[in-house]
Amino acid sequence: MTYRVCFVCTGNICRSPMAESVFRARVAEAGLDGRVEVDSAGTGGWHEGDPADPRTVSVLEENGYDSGHTARQFQTSWFERVDLVIALDTGHLKALRLLAPSPEDAAKVRLLRSYDPAAGDDLDVPDPYYGGRDGFEECLEMVEAASTGLLTAVREHVEGQAA
Repeated sequence: MTYRVCFVCTGNICRSPMAESVFRARVAEAGLDGRVEVDSAGTGGWHEGDPADPRTVSVLEENGYDSGHTARQFQTSWFERVDLVIALDTGHLKALRLLAPSPEDAAKVRLLRSYDPAAGDDLDVPDPYYGGRDGFEECLEMVEAASTGLLTAVREHVEGQAA
């Protein structure tokens, strides 16, 4: 059975496609790419059909990650097929939990940085869209740090399903 993870930010052109690319690479490195499906979307449809922001693309490519992406909006119906919805900040977390059709679906929504023990109390990945390239590099660092803990949690779940 495939375990499905969807990363969600505002417009699906900066943070969530970055998290999707990084986590997909982690899943492949762990040998779980046939058992874990990774996706991303935005809370809004402003950029639907657009590629990732050019700054996201360049930071990903310079760090050895795939950058192919087309923006989409998260739909309520997706809760049926997604096992874990990873919000990039507390605003997304609240919006997604309000969108969830049931308490069980709302419980599927988690903050990415909650998987990074070094994150402390600041669990938001700041939106780099209105800043310079350094914000995108900082975003990548936060995503990479949290992906290790997220992979551990997903691996435990996937291996538990197989048992």
